[in-house]
Amino acid sequence: MLYDAYEFQRSLLATASAMANFGAGMLQNPANPFAYFGGGQIMGSALEVFAHAAAPRGKPNFALEHVLIDGRDVAVREEVVLRKPFGQLKRFVRDGVEGGPRLLIVAPMSGHFATLLRGTVERMLPFADVYITDWADAKLVPLAEGSFDLDDYIDYLVEFLEAIGPGAHMLAVCQPSVPSYAAACLMSAQQHPCRPRTLTMMGGPVDTREAPTAVNQLATERPHAWFEQNVIATVPAMYPGAGRRVYPGFLQLTGFMSMNLGNHMMSHWEMFKHLVRGDGQSADATKEFYDEYRSVCDMTAEYYLQTIDQVFQRHALPRGAMTHRGVPVDPDAITDIAILAVEGERDDISGLGQTKAALTLASNLPADMKRYYMAEGVGHYGIFNGSKWRDRIAPVVEAWIAAHD
Repeated sequence: MLYDAYEFQRSLLATASAMANFGAGMLQNPANPFAYFGGGQIMGSALEVFAHAAAPRGKPNFALEHVLIDGRDVAVREEVVLRKPFGQLKRFVRDGVEGGPRLLIVAPMSGHFATLLRGTVERMLPFADVYITDWADAKLVPLAEGSFDLDDYIDYLVEFLEAIGPGAHMLAVCQPSVPSYAAACLMSAQQHPCRPRTLTMMGGPVDTREAPTAVNQLATERPHAWFEQNVIATVPAMYPGAGRRVYPGFLQLTGFMSMNLGNHMMSHWEMFKHLVRGDGQSADATKEFYDEYRSVCDMTAEYYLQTIDQVFQRHALPRGAMTHRGVPVDPDAITDIAILAVEGERDDISGLGQTKAALTLASNLPADMKRYYMAEGVGHYGIFNGSKWRDRIAPVVEAWIAAHD
């Protein structure tokens, strides 16, 4: 009943949001005399904040139509290179621009859409021929398409690298660091011609025993059965994936919001004050962030539960116990994939040392093919978005890729 109750509440909030939006427009209309006295501006601003917070959201667009390369405005278009039931390989084609390192950005499958990495893609476009894993919302995938777990995730990454061809580079943001690392291990063991030349992992939970965060503790304090019984729901009949067992995106969002509830409340209070002052530009910046942040999708139950079990509870990869379809995932097999580990000093999702552990595990990789970069004063989101990503972290990633391209 959990998912059905959520959908009922969402429909009520959608109606309330529409009514509040209408009221805000009336009270803020310059032709309305009540907009200039009697608290009309304050009430209209409050209604606008509520309308934005309660509005339903779907999958956002990347909306990357142009990029500046060498002082020239270049048109960008999206192209689906490979389409699979639970995700597709998307390429951002730069019209008239050839060459550059081929870069596969592996987006997290953690409740948000790949568009969460819009800023990551935008920053790398002038430098590289960018591809991204565009994961599907599990509630929209019919049951006839079968299941999707951590092993399937790794298979998808291998297929995507094969579609790009030999000589590509891979950049994993947060959660996909583990399956990306596993894919690199398996492809190295097979001497696969399409194994990546470099693997960059940013804020990934490779070894969550290092500097455990609140997220890690939540995953270890409760038994595996608790997650299966309390956070897994069935997709309602209104969606194409009706009957599929999923970890709903709205639960993931609730968890993230509650971790920093005070900060989120202050952000909306600041938005309200900006609207009252007539500072629409500052208010729009907050709206744009939350438009993306609140756009969530579902994960298949088997993928979510397997990740909880192997990554956060059993620490299978760093303990040498991880397998892929019965085949051991051996970091010692990596001998020629240059690895860059990036961490944020203030990351409250993946603590310091969790991503760095990947360098130690790859014991047969020469020292000059390993690098660690700790971004001072940077939180989890700032690793891949914002000015610190653009100005401080991206140049390090670009230099690492260029040195091994």
